[in-house]
Amino acid sequence: MNKTKITSRLKYLVIFGWLFFIIAPYLWMFITSLKPPAEIYTKTINYWPNNPSIESYLSLLKTTPFIRYFLNSLLVAVGTTVIALIASVTAAFVFSRLPFRGSRGLLSGMLVSQMVPAILLAIPLFLIFNKLSFVNSIVKLILAHSTYAIPFATWTMTGFINEIPRSIDEAAAIDGASPLQIFWHVLLPLIIPGVVGVATYIFIFSWKEFLYALTLTSRTVDRTLPIGLHTFMGEYTIRWDLLTSAGVITVIPVILIFVLGQKYLIAGLTAGSTKG
Repeated sequence: MNKTKITSRLKYLVIFGWLFFIIAPYLWMFITSLKPPAEIYTKTINYWPNNPSIESYLSLLKTTPFIRYFLNSLLVAVGTTVIALIASVTAAFVFSRLPFRGSRGLLSGMLVSQMVPAILLAIPLFLIFNKLSFVNSIVKLILAHSTYAIPFATWTMTGFINEIPRSIDEAAAIDGASPLQIFWHVLLPLIIPGVVGVATYIFIFSWKEFLYALTLTSRTVDRTLPIGLHTFMGEYTIRWDLLTSAGVITVIPVILIFVLGQKYLIAGLTAGSTKG
């Protein structure tokens, strides 16, 4: 066996090892969700259930408000995606095509704001919402998530729009199009891949966000999935059957959206990283 083949096999061995390291926790979660509770809490480890069942899933749906958590998360994630997407795309158009004094500094500042730990914004947001007498926790969560997602989404979309030659909108301007018409009829169709990529990022961020959901929700009916799953972990016991079955259902929307939007997500992040 020559040196080239050995190097190639070592490379694949490292890749498969890395993939197994990444996938193994999710695979173990799925296997555990198929085990009856009697097989979960044993001294010996069963790598595959002796009697696979969906008892954990049925118990999750019948004895916990999991469906409420799921619908709350879906509502918050969709609402955040819509608001943050509209704000970031229009702001990116201004930064890219209608620059003003200090716009570059403001854009850089928005990126720097992403380096601020989220916990530092949690208390100010909590006080602002209380001052404004916001009652609906879902609305508070949508606004909080949008606040945190808009800066990075704007920076990414600005890079995407910068890649489009200015000669295209100059030609439209010569034909009499206004800036709004240029944005809506010329640029927006060209940046759809970037819009899809940014929407994917915002949805996934909002779907799995924990800190703001913990700070801004107090009632059970307002909780989202990350907080709901956390309630399955008590001080002395952990309901692994509920936790793993809920975890499997929770990751399904994220996987579907990532698979559908991964091409655009990578393109959008690459554009933002090179043209910001």
